[in-house]
Amino acid sequence: MSTDLTTLDVAEMSRRLTAGEVSAAEVTRAHLDRIAAEDGALGAYLHVDADAALAAATAVDESRAAGAELGPLAGVPVALKDLVVTEGVPTTSGSKILEGWRPPYSATIATRLAEAGTVLLGKTNMDEFAMGSSTENSAYGVSRNPWDHDRIPGGSSGGSSSAVAGHLAPWAIGTDTGGSIRQPAAVTGLVGHKPTYGSVSRYGLIAFSSSLDQAGPMARTVLDAALMHEVIGGHDPRDSTSIDSPLFGLADAARAGAAGDLSGVRVGVVRELGGDGHTDGYDPGVLARTREAVELLASLGAEVTEVSCPSFDLALAAYYLIAPSEASSNLARYEGVRFGLRAGDDGSRDLDDVMALTREQGFGPEVKRRIILGTYALSSGYYEAYYGQAQKVRSLIAGEFAAAFAGVDVLVSPTSPTVAWPLGARVEDPISMYAADLCTLPASLAGLPAISVPSGLSEGLPVGLQVMAPALADDRCYRVAAALEAAQDAARGHRLLDELPAAGSAA
Repeated sequence: MSTDLTTLDVAEMSRRLTAGEVSAAEVTRAHLDRIAAEDGALGAYLHVDADAALAAATAVDESRAAGAELGPLAGVPVALKDLVVTEGVPTTSGSKILEGWRPPYSATIATRLAEAGTVLLGKTNMDEFAMGSSTENSAYGVSRNPWDHDRIPGGSSGGSSSAVAGHLAPWAIGTDTGGSIRQPAAVTGLVGHKPTYGSVSRYGLIAFSSSLDQAGPMARTVLDAALMHEVIGGHDPRDSTSIDSPLFGLADAARAGAAGDLSGVRVGVVRELGGDGHTDGYDPGVLARTREAVELLASLGAEVTEVSCPSFDLALAAYYLIAPSEASSNLARYEGVRFGLRAGDDGSRDLDDVMALTREQGFGPEVKRRIILGTYALSSGYYEAYYGQAQKVRSLIAGEFAAAFAGVDVLVSPTSPTVAWPLGARVEDPISMYAADLCTLPASLAGLPAISVPSGLSEGLPVGLQVMAPALADDRCYRVAAALEAAQDAARGHRLLDELPAAGSAA
């Protein structure tokens, strides 16, 4: 029974919970048992409190038994990436500098999920301060891909992708600055959506790059992702960048897409993202699965055309000036005084020395690299040459998106240029690691919604198709992704994740 419960999608789990066919405690216990059995191999979680999870699930069951009016997601377990600040729960952002910190408040998205009655299983592993594409930059060890335990689960939300693909959680929160929801979703066979910037509150998210960071869902189906998005989205006055605009029927869009009719939907294939003359660094299998997915969209009635966005070729360089620059400012708050690690405070050192030792011991190599890069880019005499020019490129990219969307409804591309690579393969090559975000960066820089949906396998490993839409048109992403998902599932006779190797066989 436990194994069956961990393989349910959220929509079906919700139906069974609401109908009384299964209790929240049973569902939670099933996932906790699987975590206990499998997480030693996967390394998906940094913190699990089984007693607290079972107590929360039991409270849902008692409320339901007493006739309380509960939401449809009450009793569904959830995992949170460990930069989602959660009151009283260890929150480290994957860094030693925050080891042992228990926040006195919760992020808006954590509060909204709790108010919906979801049950927190635990906090998932991540690249330190969300800086990475493989979860190998975590201060607490690597996470592994359930498809092959010797390969990365993507990053920086690799703990969340590992947990959901490995059935250690039915869904999870990830965050996406340059691709950290979409890329790990692609390489583990999941659905991952980066919402329109400002449509999901950043209040209580430990910041990396404030003009880019955005939280969103990672799930096993498009509908499940939409259901989570509807819970966490919406205006929040505590976030100065929050958009005061309602969400548009995201779950309804997913259900409509699953009906399989894309007649009249105009799909633009981005030439610069894996198209003719732009294939360097792309796996042939990824390009083949992308072509097949586009052909399938056309078979569902979509009007497909090629679109050129030349400035997309500059996105990688622009991002790695803008994001580190903002990180160098955001991470200045970790000084060893107010919270977190405090090194060398033996009475013999002044505050400057304590701060320097704290940062030396608390930050990992990749975080230090990006702080140095960002500080240099913002320094006197270089600001306009580097940071200023990068912001101009960002404007060019936004303009090309706007021009493209004048003629098409959505844009598509591969999500990641490659499938999951072996652990350790890119650790000593930062440029190769950064290139994993080649396809996801343009939408991040423009603040647009984008979703990754599974599009088959290459060499036995998952490939993702990315669907991008105009600002606040997240529903288009869900509709097109759900149509592709349903058509592919029908063609193969099962879901892609059903082909995932049995637990432990890839270890």
